[in-house]
Amino acid sequence: MIDVLVVDDDVRVAEINAAYVAKVAGFRVVARAHSAAEALARIAEVPVDLILLDHYLPDENGLAVVRELRALGHQTDVIMVTAARDVATVQAAMRHGALQYLVKPFSFAGLRAKLEAYAALRRALDSGGEAEQAEVDRIFGTLSAGAIVPELPKGHSPSTAELVRQVLLAADGPLSAQEIADRAGVSRQTAQRYLKLLERTSRVRLTPRYGETGRPEHRYAWATSV
Repeated sequence: MIDVLVVDDDVRVAEINAAYVAKVAGFRVVARAHSAAEALARIAEVPVDLILLDHYLPDENGLAVVRELRALGHQTDVIMVTAARDVATVQAAMRHGALQYLVKPFSFAGLRAKLEAYAALRRALDSGGEAEQAEVDRIFGTLSAGAIVPELPKGHSPSTAELVRQVLLAADGPLSAQEIADRAGVSRQTAQRYLKLLERTSRVRLTPRYGETGRPEHRYAWATSV
């Protein structure tokens, strides 16, 4: 299990985020905090693997918490979960080692995709040994925050496209459109629409899998060279 500390100044929001985390297989919330001081105290009391960290806290901001953790020698992974969307804060979070940055408000599917990508990253890193280029690309791909396509056609949402990307990056192998839809929390039709777009731009690789009926099932994987 991946042990998680949820930090948010709003008690109600912290409870919602904790409930979301509890719904993702392999994760459990072991502590909650509502201030920077409380977050640091919880880390000292209960070692955790991951912190879901708000930036706007009553005593210090989230980046100050990360700096203090690193100064104390804690290498705990951090995903920023905050309404702060200015580029300076995002850049500072990246430089301080935050693995992901999730902007409020977000859906359960959005958080689940981040957590599943994080779990995939841990599995890749825990395997040890040496990594071939494809594996290196996959590891760094889970952390990528870049745009999926230069321009999305009218009627397409960047957040939904990113959600599909995160699901594919977190997968251990190619997935069907229905599996992607289920994991992303969207309809199968929506998943197919974005998959077709990503395939056309060479972001997604499509392979057929033949079953007993003889009709191939389309399976999708993220193209690691992108």
